[in-house]
Amino acid sequence: MRSPKLWVVVLLMLFTAVELHLRGDVDRVPPSRPLSEMPSAIGNRTAVDIPIDAETLAILGKGDFLNRVYLWPRNVPVARPGDYADIGLYIAYFATQRSGQSIHSPQNCLPGAGWTFQPPSVVTSFTDSTGKEYRVGDYLITNGSATEEALYWYQLHGESIASDYKAKFSTLADSIRYGRTDEALIRIMTPVAPGEDRAEARRRVIGFAQQITPLLPAYVPN
Repeated sequence: MRSPKLWVVVLLMLFTAVELHLRGDVDRVPPSRPLSEMPSAIGNRTAVDIPIDAETLAILGKGDFLNRVYLWPRNVPVARPGDYADIGLYIAYFATQRSGQSIHSPQNCLPGAGWTFQPPSVVTSFTDSTGKEYRVGDYLITNGSATEEALYWYQLHGESIASDYKAKFSTLADSIRYGRTDEALIRIMTPVAPGEDRAEARRRVIGFAQQITPLLPAYVPN
């Protein structure tokens, strides 16, 4: 006699198969604003848009992309000299990831542009002004003599996910549970100036992340 647990597993598998068959290839896509409407002024910083060339866009796929550098004006005093450093913001949002569309991990893209991830990588958490906690990947990357502090994470239906593999699993699970595969990658980078302690660069990118995360639900639906 088969155990009740086995029958539960079989029934769940059958239910999942039927649900996916009935749903087909159509995702439920919540409304969102285009990333181009993201504020160009964040605190004292003002953005300069960095165009993404057509070849790169063809590789990235049919998503919505934001690629900016936020600059601190030289005539505005700062608490620390390193605060004058640029902060780069890249967001890739896919309303659906069916039909071969998927987010490219920075672990693949940045090395292709000459960047090397320096060990160890860690997961950092922070809380924004709304009280929401975010868990993000925290990396030191180098390219020749250039060194940058980088944060990135996946934003998936109101959840922040630091791991590439966990993000893929959660996308699959939510496609079954909710009929949604929409997801965004958020990446924030800043140079580590010569002689600057990495902790200062980390403080800079986390502070910027705390400023933008309350804005995200308008562009990346919860």
